[in-house]
Amino acid sequence: MKNKEIDCCTEKKIHEEVVDKTKKEMPDEEVLADLSDLFRVFGDTTRVKIIFALFSNEMCVCDIAELLGMTQSAISHQLRVLKNARLVKFRKEGKTVFYSLDDEHISEILKCGLEHVNETYKR
Repeated sequence: MKNKEIDCCTEKKIHEEVVDKTKKEMPDEEVLADLSDLFRVFGDTTRVKIIFALFSNEMCVCDIAELLGMTQSAISHQLRVLKNARLVKFRKEGKTVFYSLDDEHISEILKCGLEHVNETYKR
C-alpha cells in the first residue's frame, strides 16, 4: 500500500474560538480513557462474533462454542472479558449459564460499525 501524503495547512493559523469551543465540549480524560477501553474490547474478532451471536438470542457457552467452532474454555475466556466490560450479562438456569447482551447500546454500536464497514465495500 502506498503512503498517501496527508493534507496540511500551508499557513499556521489557530482558530482560537473553534479550539476553545471544542475544548469545552470534550469529555473528561477519564471518560475518554474508558471509551478507548470499550473500543479495545471490540478489537477482537471472536468477541465481535460472540456479540453478533447474542443480538437476537441468549446462548450458553456450549451453544456459542458450537456456533464458532471453538472450545468452551476459549469462549468462556472471551465472555469474561465481555462481562467485565459490561457488554454481556448472564443468568443461571440450573447448571446452565445463559449469556445475553447487557443492553441495546451494544447492538447499536456494532450495527453502526457494520454499516460503516459495508459502505467501504460499496465504493
